[in-house]
Amino acid sequence: MRVDQSTIQKLALDVTMNDIPRAIKRTKGLKLPDGSTIKTFANHFSVYIGDPENATKRSRSVKAKEEGYFVVVQNLKRNIPDVVIKGYPQATRAVIKKDDKPNANSIEEVALLVEGYGLLACMNTEGIDGTKTRTNSAMEMKDVLGIEAARKTIISEINEVTKGMDIDPRHMQLLADVMTCKGKILGITRHGLAKMRDSVLQLASFEKTPDHLFDAAFHMKKDRIEGVSECIIMGQSMSIGTGAFKVVRTLGLEEEQLGKRAPLFGGCFEAMKNVATAA
Repeated sequence: MRVDQSTIQKLALDVTMNDIPRAIKRTKGLKLPDGSTIKTFANHFSVYIGDPENATKRSRSVKAKEEGYFVVVQNLKRNIPDVVIKGYPQATRAVIKKDDKPNANSIEEVALLVEGYGLLACMNTEGIDGTKTRTNSAMEMKDVLGIEAARKTIISEINEVTKGMDIDPRHMQLLADVMTCKGKILGITRHGLAKMRDSVLQLASFEKTPDHLFDAAFHMKKDRIEGVSECIIMGQSMSIGTGAFKVVRTLGLEEEQLGKRAPLFGGCFEAMKNVATAA
């Protein structure tokens, strides 16, 4: 196979002919037979394929051996052009972004925008500030930096989508808390809600109400009516705020100790009645 050296020079890629054999050998999908070798020349390289089967099997016919070589050659012909020689296999494209307005110190800030995955590899790249590296993938952020970083990513992405809308940021923070309270990211779907809490009425209030109720009745499930959705459906007081108290005890104070207060709008009705009578 020939290598276009002019394209490599135009793109300013740090790729040499010696890098190609190493990249081909470490690629798992190629499955080079034992005994295969790769030789490089000025502007091309050649792959010499070993015996696709065991070389000691001399009983195989010549036709069967040729068919084995043909399969291997066709597989290499399809997959070698997709081999990643250098860089990050999960990143598909990278763009350098320069800030037109320098900061207070007259320093031009340069950002590298990468399309794809590989946050950990990008953070450890020479010349990249790992403390300012982030991704919009909450799942990858959770795997690399932890669940708190994933929570912050969810909040920032919702803010980016709802930019310009008058939404209290605490609503988005509460949503991110619910999605990450179990130590993993759960979606606000029927599958995610099922993992948050085992409540039949909560699932029924979200999606597929008849199916959830039918399955719960078939499996004889019970619901303790402890959540907000369940209490609203059953018409009960919720166990939050003033409804969180289970025991009420009198303080034993006399009315003189508390002091009697006049109702805030107590005299309004009498005043309106007098006005109507005078009219």
